[in-house]
Amino acid sequence: MTIDIRRLRDRLPQEIADLESEARREGHRHIARLIDEWSIGDNRFDRDGERLLGAYVDGELAGIGGMTVETAMSGALRMRRFYIRPAMRGRGIGRMLALALLDHARSFCIVVTVHAGNDGAARFWESLGFQPDGRDGHTHLFALQHHSDDPAASNLHRCVTPRSP
Repeated sequence: MTIDIRRLRDRLPQEIADLESEARREGHRHIARLIDEWSIGDNRFDRDGERLLGAYVDGELAGIGGMTVETAMSGALRMRRFYIRPAMRGRGIGRMLALALLDHARSFCIVVTVHAGNDGAARFWESLGFQPDGRDGHTHLFALQHHSDDPAASNLHRCVTPRSP
């Protein structure tokens, strides 16, 4: 099994329709919202720090995940529209996709939020180091680590630190 993480830019992949159908069958509407927002231009994951990635297994789209500016928290980014096909779960694809997005975020900020839609998603995000923090529309926070020799540290003035409870 070969896993390839690709940046999605100019257009959504054709296979997104299959992903959306599978998500809808599971009761999830966030992939349909991704398609709708993309088609009308509301969200193309093209602002500073934003990114949309597709996870491909042996050339087939297995999942998708994005990072957008977190509007409820100054300087933070938010994981969005994250979905892995049910048949592809448990193979490390979601973890690889999430870690690629977190690695990207390190150049832009020190806090990433996510809204875990169910208990399984909450366990997944917590396994990556996200901490429960249910406010401002998100359920979890992740504090990214910067090192003093990290060139991204110069971006810290634009970011926030997690608030105390």
